[in-house]
Amino acid sequence: MNLKNLHSVYFLGIGGIGMSAIARWFNYIGVPVWGYDKTPSPLTHSLEAEGMVITYTDHIGELPAAFLESTENRLVIWTPAIPKDSVLKNHLLEKGYPLKKRSEVLGMITRDMYSVAVAGTHGKTTTSSMVAHLLKQAGKNIAAFLGGLTQNYQSNLILHDEGSEEPPIVVVEADEFDRSFLHLHPNISILTSADPDHLDIYGDGAQVMEGFSNFLALTAPEGKVIGQYRALEKLGNLTGISSKVISYGIESQGIHAVNIVAGIRGFSFDYVDTNETISGLHLPMPGFHNIENALAAIAVARHFGVSAEQIKTGLLSYKGVKRRFEIVYQDDERVYIDDYAHHPEEIRAFLSSVRAIYPSKKLTAVFQPHLFTRTRDFAEGFSESLSLADEVILLDIYPARELPIPGVTSSMLLPAIQSAEKSLKSKEELIPYLQEAKPEVLVTIGAGDIDRLVHSIFNWLSDGKR
Repeated sequence: MNLKNLHSVYFLGIGGIGMSAIARWFNYIGVPVWGYDKTPSPLTHSLEAEGMVITYTDHIGELPAAFLESTENRLVIWTPAIPKDSVLKNHLLEKGYPLKKRSEVLGMITRDMYSVAVAGTHGKTTTSSMVAHLLKQAGKNIAAFLGGLTQNYQSNLILHDEGSEEPPIVVVEADEFDRSFLHLHPNISILTSADPDHLDIYGDGAQVMEGFSNFLALTAPEGKVIGQYRALEKLGNLTGISSKVISYGIESQGIHAVNIVAGIRGFSFDYVDTNETISGLHLPMPGFHNIENALAAIAVARHFGVSAEQIKTGLLSYKGVKRRFEIVYQDDERVYIDDYAHHPEEIRAFLSSVRAIYPSKKLTAVFQPHLFTRTRDFAEGFSESLSLADEVILLDIYPARELPIPGVTSSMLLPAIQSAEKSLKSKEELIPYLQEAKPEVLVTIGAGDIDRLVHSIFNWLSDGKR
């Protein structure tokens, strides 16, 4: 199938970050794009503004007439987040339209490009966006399909120059959900972390580790595997790829960081490899985990010949990704940070870094659990990691693609949370409570629709200073 010769494409779940990047790519090359999503969002509104037609009703009558004229040269791209009883999906299947998952199409798009694929339970969005930014700022001809909206480019898609004589490099976020990353063809593979997740798909932690190992095994024979050292240890036997492996991490014996200085607006450090040291680097975003992400990105940049000075300049100009340690508001008395963390290890890394930056201030964490299965499978870990905050406020579970599970609620996390203050609140109750409590350091955490509270919280904080 020649993707550039398609008559039109229909997306089921177009509002997802990964899906929308591919939709933008088709729109860019001139293929008409239609789509469905469950609810409107700032991202779907952006896609509509770019010329894509989106419906929010799961009904056959919403399908465009031009798409229904024929099944020839049409393609339906769907995400596993679409429920099995979707009217649109089942109708298109019955009518014989070719349906492919986002991961399959991403593999088709990138098959003939030199690919850098970034995998990991957490850290892949920030790392892949760092890789893309360092290469682009150094003048490399790159494309990037990212799992978040970059602050530098205000998009989850960076397009290469098709008129360039330099063959394009594509940077891809490799998603482990539903084993999606096994459709990719990496020349360089990055593994940022390896922790059990998506147990509704994999069954147990051992199967998750096997999935990551299978992904790394896809790396081209002449390629490289750049892996966070603890993640590599969890995978165990690396037979067949050991000669390609380069480890990294703050405390790694391979690529590592020294002379780390933590600050409110970012961290400074030196990059150390077996062959060189790059001193005086500054990353203008906080987080020890983000230093590790930067180590992997720098290693890739050096592979492509990006100079030490270009790396310094590129890192200094990196603005991060929306909802990844995003400082939304800050004044002399209060700070508000929003983060996408939705796994216990992500929350632990995030809150530990916030603690390091504001050691003497009261830390209030608002957390919205994501998925009933994840809440059930990692309840103990969530309670333990959230206990790093002085106060924890839990919102209801965001179900996404799942139906409720009897007995699985946010309240099951409360008893094991060790914070001095802890409570359950509805989204409607949150801001009135915060207005009364006046938290010093406030963080919102989660991968559901908690991001829709960010603007309201910002308005309350900024209005209070007028």
